[in-house]
Amino acid sequence: MEKHISPTKKSNRRNLLIWGAIFIGIIIVLLLVRYFSLFWGLTVDRTVDVKQTKNGSVNILLLGKGGGNHDGPDLTDTIILANINPENNKVVMVSIPRDFYVTSTKSKINKIYADGQQKGDKGILLSKAAVNSLTGVHPDYAVVIDFSGFEKLIDLLGGIDVEVENTLDDYAYPVEGKEDELCDHTEDGIASFSAQIATSSATEFDIFPCRFEHLHVDEGTQHMDGITALQFVRSRHALGKEGSDFARSKRQQNVINAIRKKVLSLGTLANPLKVVGIIGILKDNISTDIKEDEYDDFIKLAQKMNGASIESYVLDVGDIGADRYGLLVNPPLSEEVNFQWVLSPRVGVSNYSEIKKYVACVITSKDCEITETDVVSRQTVTSTP
Repeated sequence: MEKHISPTKKSNRRNLLIWGAIFIGIIIVLLLVRYFSLFWGLTVDRTVDVKQTKNGSVNILLLGKGGGNHDGPDLTDTIILANINPENNKVVMVSIPRDFYVTSTKSKINKIYADGQQKGDKGILLSKAAVNSLTGVHPDYAVVIDFSGFEKLIDLLGGIDVEVENTLDDYAYPVEGKEDELCDHTEDGIASFSAQIATSSATEFDIFPCRFEHLHVDEGTQHMDGITALQFVRSRHALGKEGSDFARSKRQQNVINAIRKKVLSLGTLANPLKVVGIIGILKDNISTDIKEDEYDDFIKLAQKMNGASIESYVLDVGDIGADRYGLLVNPPLSEEVNFQWVLSPRVGVSNYSEIKKYVACVITSKDCEITETDVVSRQTVTSTP
């Protein structure tokens, strides 16, 4: 069934993934609190006393999970390290793919939070430790968002206007509720089909086409409701260049910008009912290790970061066709990666040196390049954040 942008959509909430939505969520909360303080005529001392690195920046780990009734509700399929620097009014976000293999845990990085929660609410602690070992940057704070309420936020805003850079056609977009449909096959034939899928001789779409639909989004400015926006950023099998992880991250960035513009518009801030509704939705779907007595400091930080530039980076395999190198590879199945399909550093499964060098570079410099053999900075990196 072909799917175009329209006012009505079938919901597909499985594995709701928005790249960077967590960052937008926390900034929205802080800005809305600031809004109320201005509305009530309150003044706030602008001295910020949150944890900071040597260069005065703050590192926040942003995790997004499907939540609700989804399979693996605590799997963090969105993982972003955000460096907020009030001195130069800049935010740097580095996205880590969910399939990145962490040697210390012998698992994909998206499983660490879930495993930590099962060990007694240690998900944030273990996730921060894993990201620190991978990037060389210690997260001062962590924020976890359950995406089950994010559709409501976009719908409460009355939808968002998203700049779609390229027409998107995904003929293998999963339909909620049809994950186990047999598509007229018999139970007896399922075992052989599973073997074909396991050996990559066929895909699930080839054998069970009734589980999928056609998602189509036209190029240009498009008005999206919550379901459409999430489908737009969640699509993984689009034709052409929109099928890459890099293009998907770009789509997510465009959605982030659209949400930010809508929230900060006069029509939203001047409507007390919308403001209260937004705060309620985010409050019910965000957890963090930021202490209550630090909230005021984050409000001041938001004030200082008003109008900050936002730079977004993605750890990926690159795109040789576009003459763009990446830091990651898909290694062969072996005992070294616990026989899992994963992503790992191109210089070695347990060698994070290039990633650490790249993250330090993008945080301290704009002029960073990944070459065929190295990470190059045309500016001197003076310190590791």
